[in-house]
Formats: sequence, C-alpha cells, structure tokens
Amino acid sequence: MSEKESTFTFHEHVYGPLIINYRHSCLNERKKKEKLWLTTLRALENAAFYAVNFTLPSLIPPSMANCPHFTFVFIITSFICFFHGKSSSSWLNNEDNGVIMVQGRREDRPTRCDFSVGKWVYDQSYPLYDSNCPYLSTAVTCQRNGRPDSGYEKWKWKPNGCSLPRFDALKFLGKMRRKRIMLVGDSIMRNQWESLVCLVQGVIPTGHKKVTYNGLSMAFHALDFETSIEFSWAPLLVELKKGPENKRVLHLDLIEENARYWRGVDVLVFDSAHWWTHSDQWSSWDYYMEGKSLYKTMNPMIAYQKGLTTWAKWVDLNIDPRKTRVIFRSVSPRHNRQNGWRCYNQKTPLKFFSHPHVPEQVVVLKGVLKRMSFPVYLHDVTMMSAFRRDAHPSVYRRALNQAQRQHPREFSSDCSHWCLPGVPDIWNEMLSAMI
Repeated sequence: MSEKESTFTFHEHVYGPLIINYRHSCLNERKKKEKLWLTTLRALENAAFYAVNFTLPSLIPPSMANCPHFTFVFIITSFICFFHGKSSSSWLNNEDNGVIMVQGRREDRPTRCDFSVGKWVYDQSYPLYDSNCPYLSTAVTCQRNGRPDSGYEKWKWKPNGCSLPRFDALKFLGKMRRKRIMLVGDSIMRNQWESLVCLVQGVIPTGHKKVTYNGLSMAFHALDFETSIEFSWAPLLVELKKGPENKRVLHLDLIEENARYWRGVDVLVFDSAHWWTHSDQWSSWDYYMEGKSLYKTMNPMIAYQKGLTTWAKWVDLNIDPRKTRVIFRSVSPRHNRQNGWRCYNQKTPLKFFSHPHVPEQVVVLKGVLKRMSFPVYLHDVTMMSAFRRDAHPSVYRRALNQAQRQHPREFSSDCSHWCLPGVPDIWNEMLSAMI
C-alpha cells in the first residue's frame, strides 16, 4: 500500500464519522437554501408585480422613472430589505426577532412577551388607514358620522418589556398566502374583521380584491395572494334553534350547524361572551337545553361554561394542530354604566384603574382552555381595552347633522362597539404577530 493510500485510509478511519456528519450537514443546509431560494423567487415575482403596478409610480423620482436599470435596482433593494431575516420551514412560526409572540394557555410555555400588559402611548403616525375604507359599517365610521375629535385614533399599545410590531399588510398577506383566516363570533368580532380588512386592502390594487357575502357571513379575497379573510356569525358558538310553540332554545351541547363552516380553515379566531350575559329583556333565547333536559333559567356563567366546553370538545376532536392555529379572543369590555353615557364625550384613555376587575367570562374561558388537549392561544384584550372609554361610537353610531349634534342625548349611545380606525386595529397588530 502506498503512503498516499495509507494516509487516506488512516484519515478516513479516524475522521470518517466527522466527514460523513459534515456532508450530511452540508446537504441539509443546501436543501434549506434551495427551499429558501424557491420561496424567495416566488415572493420576488409578487413583489415586482406590486412594485411596478402599484408602489413604484409613487416612490421613484420622476426623473428616474424611465430608467430601467434604476427600476430594477430599486425593486431588488426593496425586496431584500423587506424579506431580510431568518426563514422558517413552518408558517406557524412562534418567534420573530427572538420574541415569542403568542400568549400560551399553558404555564410552562416559554412566554417572553405578554402583549396584554402595558400602556397606551400617543402616536401621531396612527391611524394606519382612514374612515373612508369602503368595507366599514356605518355604525363604526365615527368621523364620517360627525364625531368632532379624532385623537382616539392616534393611540398605540406598548407592552411592558417588549415591542408590538406595527401592522405590515404585505408581510401579513405573505404569511397568509394560499390560506384562510376566519374570525368567528358576534358583532364585535365583525368589528375586528372590518378592521383587519381595512388594514390589508390598501396595498391591493383595485380589481385584485373582492368581498363575497353569504347571509350574515362574509369574506374578503386578496386574489393575487389567494388569501381569504372571513367572518362567520356565531355569537354563542353553540346552536340556537326554534322549538315547540316557536320558542327559542339554546342547545348547550350542540354545535355542528355552526362548526361545519370552520373545517379546512388555516387560522381560526373565536370570541363569545357578550350574548351570554344579556338581561332577560334582551336575551336571544327562551330556554336552555342540554341532552333532553329543558331549563327556563340557569346561571349565565354556568351556561357559558357548558357552551364553551362543547366548543372545546369539538376543537379537540376535529381540528389538526399541525394544520390549523386556533386563537380565542377574550371579552371586549363595555363602558355602559350610567345608561350607556359613560363613554360619551370622552377624549382620552383612562390612566389607571382604582379597582382592577377580571370579568367572570375571562375566568371561565381560561378554565376551559386549560382543560383542552388542543393548544388554543388566548388573545387577551380585556384589560388593555378597558382603558379606552374614549374609543366607542357613543352617539356617533349614526350620521348626525348639525342640528342633531346640539342635542346628542336624545339619541342612544353605543359603548360596546369600537370606532374604526381604533382599538380593534391594535388587536389585529397583536393577531398578526401571533401568526
């Protein structure tokens, strides 16, 4: 055996395992880079489309508009700046810049940033859109309805110990490419849906977006991204049906009539709280039913727990956590004391609470989530939103002319829903960070 052959054999014998591991490492790294490049090329194609057709005309100096070399460099530079950062093989990525963005339901989850604890900070760069967004309901367009002040639009939420990323529409759409996100719940969830649609729609050219309606449910479609942002009406989650003598029966253990619409969705965001606490005068049902037992009355929180438990069992049995992320938004606070006038003419957030109070709905919700096997994430907006007595429509839930504005107390005041732009935009900044 020659010296050269002997040396090679010796090295192979001694360093063989290291060399093989190194080769495997290089191969895996190469595959990762190839996958990243394929993703990059697809994203570049979309970025170039939007740059040429939508963004560049407003950003490139007129003197350089006809220079193809400048345009190409501008597109590439913008793309690199936009997509700079670490890639992940899973779109359900929990981390961004070293901060875990979700608030886990489990105490052992390593949560580095609790978005629910912080303070409101005035920021002149807000809002992120205006009340002329075509997808807003009349009842929440407070500026168009004559509200004289607009300072309530300019507050952002600053969590303690970390930062909440500003909503980035293209980044959100990039994460949701070829995916569906569905917001399920009551009229306040629709409030949040309208906010999310308005945050997104401004970056999409006319003709590349549409809204479809199906009864009380609706969906916004970003056509180039093959993304849908949907709202499904289910304020109680469980089923409300007509019974004998046309009586309304709330079935605490039935859910499939509503849940059939939730299958196949990539991100599900739920809320259910307000309807469970309506007084008898405003209640949506005449009887509760569980199994074959019919009840005329029941403690609202016991009924709420039973209804949520039915929802939790359905999620545990029917949703695959590898394919779908499930988020439950906590109850949105109301400022309805003094017969609904507590929020009228308020112009700034509360600075503190003399007696902080955790609503019973939040206690019940947390208890149900902890008993689930499916990893549902709690989106806790209750306390942060409770500071914002200034941000409700109040009397500006309808358009008031000059004469009517002189006697506002002649009109009903809405201290439950939120003006848009406004507080739900911040909820959606948190939601975007979660996904």
